[in-house]
Amino acid sequence: MAASATQRAGLNWEDAGNHNAIQVEDTAFDGQVSTRPIRSMNSLVSLDDEFTQDGSVDIHGKPSVKNKSGNWKACPFILGNECCERLAHYGMSSNLVNYLKDRFNQGNSTAAKNVTNWSGTCAITPLIGAFIADAYWGRYKTIAVFSTVYFFGMALLTISASVPKLKPQCKVSDLNCHATTSQTGVFFLSIYIIALGTGGIKPCVSSLGADQFDETDDVEKKKKSSFFNWFYFSINIGALVASSVLVWVQENVGWQWGFGIPTVAMGIAVCSFFSGTRLYRHQKPGGSPLTRIAQVLLASFRKWNIPVPRDKSCLYEVQDKESVIEGSRKLEHTDEFLFLDKAAVQTVNDKITVGSNNPWRLCTVTQVEELKAVVRILPIWATGIVFSTVSSQQGTLFVEQGNTMDVSIGPNFKIPPASLSVFNTLSVIFWVPVYDRLIVPLARKYTGHQRGFTQLQRMGIGFVISILAMVIAAIVEIKRLDMVKEHNYYEREKVPMSIFWQVPQYFLIGASEIFTIIGQLEFFYDQAPDAMRSLLSAIQLTPGALGNYLSTLLVTIVTDTTTRNGKKGWIPNNLNYGHIDYFFWFLAILSGLNFLVYLLIARWYTYKRPTGAFHVSK
Repeated sequence: MAASATQRAGLNWEDAGNHNAIQVEDTAFDGQVSTRPIRSMNSLVSLDDEFTQDGSVDIHGKPSVKNKSGNWKACPFILGNECCERLAHYGMSSNLVNYLKDRFNQGNSTAAKNVTNWSGTCAITPLIGAFIADAYWGRYKTIAVFSTVYFFGMALLTISASVPKLKPQCKVSDLNCHATTSQTGVFFLSIYIIALGTGGIKPCVSSLGADQFDETDDVEKKKKSSFFNWFYFSINIGALVASSVLVWVQENVGWQWGFGIPTVAMGIAVCSFFSGTRLYRHQKPGGSPLTRIAQVLLASFRKWNIPVPRDKSCLYEVQDKESVIEGSRKLEHTDEFLFLDKAAVQTVNDKITVGSNNPWRLCTVTQVEELKAVVRILPIWATGIVFSTVSSQQGTLFVEQGNTMDVSIGPNFKIPPASLSVFNTLSVIFWVPVYDRLIVPLARKYTGHQRGFTQLQRMGIGFVISILAMVIAAIVEIKRLDMVKEHNYYEREKVPMSIFWQVPQYFLIGASEIFTIIGQLEFFYDQAPDAMRSLLSAIQLTPGALGNYLSTLLVTIVTDTTTRNGKKGWIPNNLNYGHIDYFFWFLAILSGLNFLVYLLIARWYTYKRPTGAFHVSK
């Protein structure tokens, strides 16, 4: 154990007063020691500057050299991996419901249910990958293994759509395709392998990218904030290609090409990731975070009747500068959730076993503060569910609203209403460089904060923009319904009002994501305990799924409530008789209340306070 990179490197000198060469011992994790000379004592002063101070190591387990690893040098490989992986994911999933309907002869409800079940699985599997990364493998190995699994699933999907004996047979005389049990089995096996693969890497890639910036270096720490902007930019570049080009290929060229191109993209993603191996900085896994949480809870309940001392310095903590948790720093005590402090109260029985404390009976202050950090984050996490509910309208009511509008562009071309979501993606692509290069420097002049805004401020701004998006959507619908009423268009399928009136609401949703979702990525990484970052990144992803479920629940409640006594309700089959503007206003009000709750939570929130050095075992 050591407190600095200088000590980890193993300085060895006999005469500190001369300028003779000094030897530095590099101790790898296999126990072998190699020595290399440093030219003079002058270099001793800057040795700590040569190595990272955040406990990161290279692929061989040696301390990371600052100017030869990490930083923006390593990030292009990570960003390239994310862009191609998202292209592959959205490329095979965006039109999956139509594939099930066309090739497996499934009805609307069955196909939608199968895609929803698969999407739900993709939302759960990140918890598995995150746990493995934090507890056992580390982020690099987890990504490497699950990326390979992911590629295998994509390849199997392409084969199932290409090989005659594996793809459903479609006859010209019979308009329906017919799939055998084995063909259906191979297809579902492939997409659930993909779900396992995408879940395994999803919470780890952004965290690995952020690991490339030394938290103890103010210059690199500032760059880390910019990384999250460009990470989300890469996601949307992949999504843009998938939702436009690949959907067209699937519909007009063939499914074997429609799935084959995403498979090639996933292959490129894997190659991009491995190409940066020698440049990556790695954080060692700290053991099971769930075990440490369970230890604190059990130790606290065991001592429920023991008072917590007023002098918090009496609570148990190791005397070393480093934490006992691998890859983690110590955390200073905070005055919230004091019941949990009971886990760090030393009793007579605990003192008898000094030197071999049972963590199920006595925990360190740092271990207790880990759980406190997670508990403090959860209310912030919960407010993201309503935001995701608003964002989910892009795939539901925005599309249904667009279905009733004029989709013509010129005399011969009609734009599919669902494709207007491309303006959300274009908004993100537009706003990322504007935010990173213009808004942040300008805000920094007024706030004095190195990121321009704090992470909580950034997320709050996104909440406000999402409310504006709902207001704009409601106003557009009011305008549409006024036209229906004025010209008696109730039975008309398309109202002569251009679908491009919807562009502002899509564009605002994209802008809100720049603030809220990227803010969440950065916040959950930064405020997570050092040895739980993958797990908290996985938890950060879950509001997306929960927001969809909440949207479904709200639509169900609103429909049941507004259709009583024979009324058509807010969201009837013929929207000309409905009032989805009321639903948009309802979401705007709900989001406003959610924002007020968020302000209270943000005001109460206490940022974690790390101290000391990262624990790195030899």
